[in-house]
Amino acid sequence: MAGGVIKAAAVLAGLAMLGVGGWSVATSWHPSATRYPLQGVDLGPNPGAVEWGTVRARGADFAYLTATIGATRRDPGFEANWAALPEAGLRRGALHVYSLCERASDQANAFNTFVPRTKDSLPAAVDIHFADDCPARPDRAVVVNELARFIAMVETHTRKPMLLRISKPVEAAYHLSAAIDRPVWAVANLFAPAYAARPWRLWRATDFRRVDGIDGAVNWDVVAR
Repeated sequence: MAGGVIKAAAVLAGLAMLGVGGWSVATSWHPSATRYPLQGVDLGPNPGAVEWGTVRARGADFAYLTATIGATRRDPGFEANWAALPEAGLRRGALHVYSLCERASDQANAFNTFVPRTKDSLPAAVDIHFADDCPARPDRAVVVNELARFIAMVETHTRKPMLLRISKPVEAAYHLSAAIDRPVWAVANLFAPAYAARPWRLWRATDFRRVDGIDGAVNWDVVAR
């Protein structure tokens, strides 16, 4: 009996070690730098303190920062992080989280007022996903027209074409990548996505990578060659 208990405990310990090892591998994984030479991070709202020099040393070439959410919310850490990126040797881009519950013009004005136009910045990006705090599901024509208005206003400010980061559920519901001719930023953990109407330009390949210099899980992205 005792021998059986000891054996079972040893098996459980072995499985636990495999679990720890597997999680360590998963959190350090990123797509091959040989296949995708340009890689970087994107940060959600309120990311906390970031050691950008360390992030650069761990292989990031660029960083996208959440700047605005809807028509009224600004990320409090955006300005400090935006200013710190060039000194750390990273290219920088700003992202707006789009709301289906608010007017596109109000959202564009919020972004344009908050995000400076700089020659060195990457194209701005707009994130479209179904949010828990916004139950609205407008007709496709309304969504396409409003999003096109937002994009036109922001591009007038930045003077660069925007990236569309479209979640898979939103794409399935509205087929935005077919309606709006802009580069696609697709989202799928581990396996390259193919849900958009055109090939992706940017791919968020994992949202659970761990990188020195940032607390917690990191969104890691690669650029198509």
